[in-house]
Amino acid sequence: MPRELADLHIHVGGAVAPHILWSIAHDQGFKLPVSDYWEFKELVSARPGKVRSLDEYLAVLHTWTERIQSSPQAMERSVYEVIGKEYRSSRVSLIELRFNPMKRNVGGERDLDHIIHAALRGMDRAVLEYGVRAGIIFCLAREFDARLNEILVEKAIRYRRRGVVGIDLAGTERNAIELDGREVKRYRELFARARAAGLKTTVHTGETAGTGAEGVRAVVEELQPQRIGHGICAAKDERVMDLLRERGVVLEICPSSNLATRAVASLDELGEVLRRFWQRGVKFTINTDGPYLLDTNMRSEVRLLRDGGILSDEQLDQTQEWAREATFVEAG
Repeated sequence: MPRELADLHIHVGGAVAPHILWSIAHDQGFKLPVSDYWEFKELVSARPGKVRSLDEYLAVLHTWTERIQSSPQAMERSVYEVIGKEYRSSRVSLIELRFNPMKRNVGGERDLDHIIHAALRGMDRAVLEYGVRAGIIFCLAREFDARLNEILVEKAIRYRRRGVVGIDLAGTERNAIELDGREVKRYRELFARARAAGLKTTVHTGETAGTGAEGVRAVVEELQPQRIGHGICAAKDERVMDLLRERGVVLEICPSSNLATRAVASLDELGEVLRRFWQRGVKFTINTDGPYLLDTNMRSEVRLLRDGGILSDEQLDQTQEWAREATFVEAG
């Protein structure tokens, strides 16, 4: 296992330790449905076996962890704590954190720029203390109307030279219209605008159990991202895998997350997916997605694949090399 690791797909909402969330909640006077810490810890967990779908996983994120983080002070502490913890637990020296600032400003009650500045301050402090490389990705939301996502892109462009390195599109792909590309086209102009301003792009797709590879194809053709979050379903279609290879699109694989949300039914199925990608020449990285939500860290994710006979040490080293090549964070 490499001495230092990279994690390119980690949501702030799923990465803050329960005791930190507990402290933030009490500091802000946030009313919780439980009064015992251990009950709270269970409340904010989405480990494999507890949740049964992507929607249930996201419900934990949106109902509790993101709401608790909804203030400038909470975001500054959250980002700072995540970067430090990932370095201390797994020596993650290259990290890209993602979140949706609009899901932290209480429906517009708090100023969006204050939320963003706070997150950047937390990142700057952690980078200074731990000597790591880091960047922030803003997540657009499939459930948002066009104007809200447009504002997020405008903010990402505004803060591009302060540490915002890219945009993402997150949320569940819910219907055939979206999967065949008609819905994806809604975001084409926004992604083109972000790229023209120097931002990198990634998209959540291909992580919903029971769907085919059509959503991945639509995203690649319409939005032209450098990377794709998850992309598990691409393994179902050789033509889509070839498209990923030809376009140089790198997948952000999150093993524990894909098991928890039932994107794959078992570790064996995940192994088959990764073998197909490897054989077809599709580049992929290994990531945590939500380490505390899923009770994992980067070294645990690597061990899961190595000890399960999914990837060899040489292959795992290669995924780390691909991560450092595909990062949105500029060399400093």
